[in-house]
Amino acid sequence: MKFSKSVGIVSYGTYIPIARITGEQIAQSYGEHHTSAPKQLGVYSKSVPAVDEDTITMAVEAGSQCLKDWTPRQRAQIGALFIGSESHPYAVKPSGTVVANALGLPETLAMADLQFACKAGIQALLLCAAYSVAGMATYGLAVGSDTAQAEKGDVLEFTASAGAACFGVGTTRLRARLIGALSIATDTPDFWRKPGYDHPHHAGRFSGEPGYFAHTILAAQKLMKELSLQPSSVDYCVFHTPNAKFPKVAAHKLGFTPQQLQYSLPVETIGNTYSAAVMIALAQVLDHAKKRDRILLTSYGSGSGSDALFLEVQ
Repeated sequence: MKFSKSVGIVSYGTYIPIARITGEQIAQSYGEHHTSAPKQLGVYSKSVPAVDEDTITMAVEAGSQCLKDWTPRQRAQIGALFIGSESHPYAVKPSGTVVANALGLPETLAMADLQFACKAGIQALLLCAAYSVAGMATYGLAVGSDTAQAEKGDVLEFTASAGAACFGVGTTRLRARLIGALSIATDTPDFWRKPGYDHPHHAGRFSGEPGYFAHTILAAQKLMKELSLQPSSVDYCVFHTPNAKFPKVAAHKLGFTPQQLQYSLPVETIGNTYSAAVMIALAQVLDHAKKRDRILLTSYGSGSGSDALFLEVQ
């Protein structure tokens, strides 16, 4: 879909816990069997949350960064807050109410906690864009925040990390305009956690081709066709980063160069922050992008689905 009205990213903020553990340290705890994992995954260290950090506290930190230059009048015009995560602290009680209170947001506020594995944060961004275009909110805040878990000895232990990102969305004061977006979803069960399980489980054979690649590549191709885009039309590409290997393969299959992907791999040093991952990668690209640079972003959420977005830096 091509957006007929001007809407996009007004501001953004991120938060990553300061503590790190290296892939080498993890591998040493399991002996020789895992020593090649960091290199194979392209993830050499990951963030580790402190004992008092969770999805809510990190969302507040990212939100504070996002709003640091907003005036009281602009903050009062925030009419929506959506938080994507697969590690909300409460099974029944919204994270959003705590975050809204901590950030001093208005009581007149559309709000929901979202869950679609690692793509829930980008879905939150699209919801905020829809609210703004429809006139239901002047501004919205979209958050992706996770403290990812992994079972002891699982390969996910090398990548599952913690972090948050918050994007202010609206129709004025744009830093990046959202030109088009497209979403796909299928019932491809590559990753899940049932009630009462302490850790997620995954069917490794579904993680690559039927899961990640089938959805990210299809969503990107469909949006590029709809907007008449070629890889050369794009300055930067951003893909979800479960590791550093998958986005490189996806970019290559779609005809993008390593230069177009160069700022999109914070995963190498912070790990996979799940719902925040592709948003943190986008934030890093925006830190380096110039006016009129064009960005193609494709999220991925296990289970499975992808959102493809095309943005132009303002």
